Amino acid sequence: MTKKYEIRLTQAIQYIDDNLVNKISLDDVARASHFSAFHFHRIFSALVGETVNDYISRRKLERAVNKLVFEPDKSITEVALENGFSSGANFAKAVKIHFGFSPSQIRNPQKNKNSKNSKNSKIGKILSKYGKDFDPNDLYPNRTANEVNTNPCILDLAIKVKIVDLNEKRVCTLASLRGYEQQAVFDTWDKLSNWAIVNGIKSADQHGFAFCFDHPAVTPIDKCRYEYALVIDDEFAVESPFKSALIPQGKYASLYLKGSPEAAKKAQLGLYADWLPNSGFEPDDFPMLEHYFNDLRVDGYLEMETLIKLKTLT
Repeated sequence: MTKKYEIRLTQAIQYIDDNLVNKISLDDVARASHFSAFHFHRIFSALVGETVNDYISRRKLERAVNKLVFEPDKSITEVALENGFSSGANFAKAVKIHFGFSPSQIRNPQKNKNSKNSKNSKIGKILSKYGKDFDPNDLYPNRTANEVNTNPCILDLAIKVKIVDLNEKRVCTLASLRGYEQQAVFDTWDKLSNWAIVNGIKSADQHGFAFCFDHPAVTPIDKCRYEYALVIDDEFAVESPFKSALIPQGKYASLYLKGSPEAAKKAQLGLYADWLPNSGFEPDDFPMLEHYFNDLRVDGYLEMETLIKLKTLT
């Protein structure tokens, strides 16, 4: 993909993600990308691997289902309307078709655990189209929180949550081509690290962060948006496929983790389930960050800090 195509495609995806609560037309997305409307659909499908409509539908549903879980005080109809669906009934139908479960089943996964319908995702589009076997129990934070409290592997992580003040940081980012797939993540680390070395930043001086936009319990692993980032000075020039971005100043919840990636993911959800609801804060509109202290491939374990930007709960 040429730089111009990549930039234009990124503009199209950004436009979609910024307007998920609104009705999005193909012409609007094509206009945002500066591609001809006559050919944009084919270009998008060829480069992204799914149609524009499928991408929009999937992202709307993923966003809404996350809201179902992490905003339990809102009714299903409220979640539907706030996420661009015309009614609670249309939302419920779309959720059932995509995930194989109704919104109420996703909100109460323990009721599904021993039922004959516990494998409903086999009838959902998420499995037939994307190959992901969706289980609401993996998404619902209470279940994860219980595992965090009882699993010895997670207890050994020596979790300690702090509230820290971060100064603004300019970073150079690179998106993973296959989401959270481990090899794709490693390839992204290496490409950005090599770029930094060429630009005079030694390996020992590299401070690596990751922007983790999506929840892998909802989004197929290869579709999750993951960007690796290295802190850079203001004078660095950044060109495609790399991007310049900012980690904003503010208060963050800091969770230190040391262990396997799988245990770390469960502990992160424990942070959302156990700590946040009693903290007086809620997540700000910024993706979860992972700040890496080592290389998993070298040490055999992951040592990192999870950071969630906070705002006062209102």
